[in-house]
Amino acid sequence: MRPLGASTAVTLDLWHTLVYLPPADEEAYMVAQLELATDALASAPTTPGAPGLDRAALHRAFEHHYYEAIQAAQRGESISPAVQLARAAADTGRIPRPEPYLDGLFGLVARAPFQIGPGAIEALRALRDAGRRTAVISNTVGEPGASLAPILHRMGFDEVVEQYLFSDELPWTKPEPAIFHEALHRLEVDPKRAIHVGDGWTDVEGAKRAGLRASVLFTGLQEYGARYHALFLPPGWDSPDADHRIDQLGQLPALAERLLG
Repeated sequence: MRPLGASTAVTLDLWHTLVYLPPADEEAYMVAQLELATDALASAPTTPGAPGLDRAALHRAFEHHYYEAIQAAQRGESISPAVQLARAAADTGRIPRPEPYLDGLFGLVARAPFQIGPGAIEALRALRDAGRRTAVISNTVGEPGASLAPILHRMGFDEVVEQYLFSDELPWTKPEPAIFHEALHRLEVDPKRAIHVGDGWTDVEGAKRAGLRASVLFTGLQEYGARYHALFLPPGWDSPDADHRIDQLGQLPALAERLLG
């Protein structure tokens, strides 16, 4: 193991890098998120004089704030699921009750058929054995990061990942440099001694803005549900100008050795 003063780090995206849902399951998962929010609005107490809105109107109200949160995330600003619901409630004359919505999201995540990216655990273990510090940096716009933590634990990621940064628990999302700097502060690693790996524009652009040694585009899991692709990866965002590209996570330890020594 390297001494702490010589530490290097690899930070990684989560969705479509370390874990994924098959496209059809991803589509159903995102539809279910919107339905859970609609249920929460429909069951919430109304304020005096609130308009009588049908389910479709409540759905549209939340969807508007959900899309706004995605757009904000692309600018580096974090708007959590609870805040999205509160804003939709204010627009529709409802008294916000985020607990049922968040509980529903926890259940949805627990039931979703998440898959481990091929070679993910093995690559992270090789990085750890080479003395690399590791962190996951994830934009959690549609679900609380805390709901993903038990899934990642069950999959074995806790043994090979030192830190998890979920954007709903922070003021920032990728590509804001501060979320990368926070990860590296926790790992006690200088940005110039770190690389970041992810599947999209926010990963590549964020790593560049944060001054990391290199950005690495991972192309091995770029099969997306239609809704996810349209919302999170506008045209060109799934093929950004990265410093390096890999299509298998098994290539990462050797690339890290070449870039970080």
